[in-house]
Amino acid sequence: MKIFLNTLGCKLNESELEAWTRRFAADGYEIVNDERDADVCVVNTCAITHVAARKSRQMARQIARANPNARIVLTGCYADVAPDEARKLPNVALIVPNADKDDLPLQISNFKFQIADCSQFEDPNLKSEILNLKLKTRAFVKIQDGCNMSCTYCIIPTARGKERSRARAEIVAEVKSLVDAGYQEIILTGVQISVYGDANWKFALRDLVAAILAETNVPRLRLTSIAPWDLDLQLLDLWRDARLCRHLHLSLQSGSDAILRAMRRPYSTAQFARVVESARAKIPDVAITTDVIVGFPGESDAEFEQSRAFVEAMQFSRVHVFPYSIRTGTPAATMQNQVADAVKESRAKQMQTHADASARAFAQKFVGRTMDVLWESVNSQQSTVNSEQSTVNSQQMWAGYTDNYIRVHADSDANLANRITRARIITINGDGVNAVIA
Repeated sequence: MKIFLNTLGCKLNESELEAWTRRFAADGYEIVNDERDADVCVVNTCAITHVAARKSRQMARQIARANPNARIVLTGCYADVAPDEARKLPNVALIVPNADKDDLPLQISNFKFQIADCSQFEDPNLKSEILNLKLKTRAFVKIQDGCNMSCTYCIIPTARGKERSRARAEIVAEVKSLVDAGYQEIILTGVQISVYGDANWKFALRDLVAAILAETNVPRLRLTSIAPWDLDLQLLDLWRDARLCRHLHLSLQSGSDAILRAMRRPYSTAQFARVVESARAKIPDVAITTDVIVGFPGESDAEFEQSRAFVEAMQFSRVHVFPYSIRTGTPAATMQNQVADAVKESRAKQMQTHADASARAFAQKFVGRTMDVLWESVNSQQSTVNSEQSTVNSQQMWAGYTDNYIRVHADSDANLANRITRARIITINGDGVNAVIA
């Protein structure tokens, strides 16, 4: 059976897609990169905003148009919160709820698709080739799912259920297998990885990270989505190991204390600032990234200005800016004083302007320094190297990331794919920096 897999939304969705890819390949399914070649097409949907839900529907319809014979499997948050609507989309044969998505390959294997040729590959060498086709430089490993919070704007607790965590030994074993397969960076992901464990697992995330560093040869380990109120300050001591990427994503959502209270976020801006200060004191040159919502119901001009000023003062290395999106079934959806779309759009642009300036300022600090870069992609280009003779040589422009999440571009004719090399940063560009291979 030929399977096409695609996803929208968060890194957690991406981690799930990568895990399915590895399992399908190991089971002998053929993974294809074009929906037109597939018997079954899987879409891991998103519903964090109404735009994400609309894009999920559009992706399903696009696949149905491109390949009318393919059976479509929908899973993820949109399919979970609006299953009746999802079933009405063309060619949808199966809806897999989030509660069952970890076993999606088994769900598909057990489902009786009406496909003429459902044969599977039995050649183990072919299985390995299929797996290698999907090999990337970075692998996402889901360690936790679900959320017990009650933020007034968020649909995730409804879509993904209560908090639950994987066993530490299982995670360490998966990391080992991914490192053995050639991945240079492992990213631990979840809805909020800081709550990894259960009531009996005190400091569980700290212990998990320490175990991965002690028991594997992972070249790089990156953490994501740590709740600012749950950051274990002793966890920061582990950054003495240079393999831990100097990058923390601490979700702010608003720089106004009044709006944070309306959102039911369990911290103030002062508390958030203290967490950032602690992280920067423990981890030199750490990148702090965040999320910010603008136009939350009742947000006044003054409260938006407070939020904008706080974001500017925090000097984040990257900010994901979102206009507030009404999600049916959340308390914020029925709040009074909804902000007009035009106002939300204007505020998002203003916030993004400051976010972009902050990102450039962070990157500027590293101009002239030599950094380790994991190279992930390449684009061939033509470059004039002698203006008098107009001599044109073929060049390769490589792109990759430093451990503190600066996107780096550099010319090299060498094959840098999936390698970590030294590079000297020379200039700022639109979405990162330019460098020369050291």
